[in-house]
Amino acid sequence: MLSVIIPAYQEEEMIPITAKTVSEILDGAKIPHELIFVNDGSRDGTWGQIVAAAKTIRGVRGISFSKNFGKEAAMIAGLAYAKGDASVIIDCDLQHPPEKIVEMYGLWQQGYKVVEAVKLSRGKEGVFHRFAAGVFYNIISRATGIDMRNASDFKLMDREVVETILKMPERQFFFRAISAWVGFRSTVVEFEVQERLRGDSKWSLKSLTKYAVTNITSFSSAPLQVVTLSGLVFFVFALILGVHTLVKFLSGAALEGFTTVIMLQLISSSILMLAIGMIGYYVAKIYDEVKGRPRYIVEAETGETDAENHGDL
Repeated sequence: MLSVIIPAYQEEEMIPITAKTVSEILDGAKIPHELIFVNDGSRDGTWGQIVAAAKTIRGVRGISFSKNFGKEAAMIAGLAYAKGDASVIIDCDLQHPPEKIVEMYGLWQQGYKVVEAVKLSRGKEGVFHRFAAGVFYNIISRATGIDMRNASDFKLMDREVVETILKMPERQFFFRAISAWVGFRSTVVEFEVQERLRGDSKWSLKSLTKYAVTNITSFSSAPLQVVTLSGLVFFVFALILGVHTLVKFLSGAALEGFTTVIMLQLISSSILMLAIGMIGYYVAKIYDEVKGRPRYIVEAETGETDAENHGDL
């Protein structure tokens, strides 16, 4: 059986369309499946639509968080609730073409443990959004040694891979990086990002920035190395300036020092404050991990809970 995990936040318009579309495609391909919608604390009618879909479409299940825990938590929750021999994650807005699931399932049957869908293009995005995304993925690719410039959350994973990911104890997950980091035999399929059928994107500039900072710091210590590099660059600059000043002093042409001293103090103070702030952020991350709070809290469930109730699933 294939488990299709669909995180949903403020997607009441898309739930009926997504449930019907994905189910029809998998039924047509004769792939036994279940659809698991994860309501990530939506404030609209998303959960009501999931409950309705579970009553009318065979194989639809749903879980609802007590509040908004974020997409990473929703994906992990879906994997934890999945009963399939393989699991695939797809966006609720259908910008990930569900037809590709059939191709991914076929590759899984050939023995691949991870089938990752990579973007041929990013679809219609603003110039700033495209630039910011490019910077973020270049940074994370360099930090992890994994090419993530065209990566997406749209991927299929064997049960063995899912179990490996679920055993990881950390609270803060960057799913795209973790699913690549675990290894296993993998392959890729390419897709074009589709236009959203209903509603608007829920990603604002603020949420995207928070997402980028959280994921980079949860998976990599690269920002700390940037601070170290800044300190090294400033040390070289100070050394050169010191030698230059000493030469001028010995030649009897001492430099006027007020402006130079102020500039040095401003630069060094800025680097120190940046370093302290970065270290403090990582300490806060450690504090969050030590507290050991759950990644998510499930408030409600709907749909069939017994795998035997799925008949030939």
